[in-house]
Amino acid sequence: MIQRTLEEVNLPQSMLQMRYPQKSHDLVMRNRVSFALSDLAISGLLDRPKRGLYLPTSRGQELSKEYGINITRTLIHNEPAYKKYKQEKSNQKKNRQKQENKDLAESQINEWFNQQNEKTQDELLNHLVKMNPYKFENLMVQLLSVMGYKGDEGQALVTQKSNDHGIDGIINQDPLGLQKVYLQVKRYAPDNSVQMSEITAFSGSIKLKHADRGVFITTSTFTSSWSRSKRTLYDI
Repeated sequence: MIQRTLEEVNLPQSMLQMRYPQKSHDLVMRNRVSFALSDLAISGLLDRPKRGLYLPTSRGQELSKEYGINITRTLIHNEPAYKKYKQEKSNQKKNRQKQENKDLAESQINEWFNQQNEKTQDELLNHLVKMNPYKFENLMVQLLSVMGYKGDEGQALVTQKSNDHGIDGIINQDPLGLQKVYLQVKRYAPDNSVQMSEITAFSGSIKLKHADRGVFITTSTFTSSWSRSKRTLYDI
């Protein structure tokens, strides 16, 4: 949607290639579109029923009919919902200033993380989907190791690309490798759900290894038929 927006306004190539001078070097225009989406949602003009999906609210439709493409930043920021949001942010800032010499309460930290969660999740998933497949597999093996799957003296490794039979990683939970956890990862786009057949094939690969445990990780979701099962899955 960001790309289509930039194409629609027909900006010069020089503007499209502008980057921030900071360390991140993000593209300026793409960020500007993201800022606009955020403001529209805060103002109650866009609804976000789920990640990556934006729908105009009734108020958004009203303004669109009245102003068309002349909806400005000033107009959006004058919406009651946006003013309420800004007032709440201002109040939060004042409260933080009063508490700057005190330890942050656990509830305040949790509140901040909850507010940042959706944005962070989108950014993380977007980064993971664009990663080199082999690096992604390495990262997932490291993740499970840190989560404690490897044990104190076990080993974790990424399998070779040839003849891996659907196994992307192996975690030996003990020094002798008698207890193994097999890993399969799917670096899918958010709208590409993992099908039941893929889970079944992974289960078959585990059985061929004479093992009884595995972890299936995906950057997308699982189909509803599989999600209703009682198995434990890691969906990131």
